[in-house]
Amino acid sequence: RIQVSIFMSPFNVHVNRNPINGTVVYSTYHPGKYLVAWHPKSSTENERHTVVYQKNGREILVKQIAGALARRIVNYLQPGQTVRQTDEMGFIKFGSRVDLLLPLDATIKVKIGDRPLGGVTEIASW
Repeated sequence: RIQVSIFMSPFNVHVNRNPINGTVVYSTYHPGKYLVAWHPKSSTENERHTVVYQKNGREILVKQIAGALARRIVNYLQPGQTVRQTDEMGFIKFGSRVDLLLPLDATIKVKIGDRPLGGVTEIASW
């Protein structure tokens, strides 16, 4: 999979949105540490909520990751739920990080340093 990470400061909007229309096939909270969001191991060791979406047999994995300041993740999704792209999936209080794990054949539409807007910026296509 291709990973795109979006870092949020305490000054950003912390609402996280569904990246695609589809069905939630996995939605689970994982307790963990509170390393700074840019730490390489924060994606696997920090408190996080993982969601897998499926559409037309393809899957996207999204991780909401808490950081050193952000110690509260809220996620509204349940397995089996049908969702619409750009609808709110939850939020991370005080910012932190969201990882998108995309299919290997995805075309990435953003570059390092971009400031994507939730529900507006196209991150990738395939």
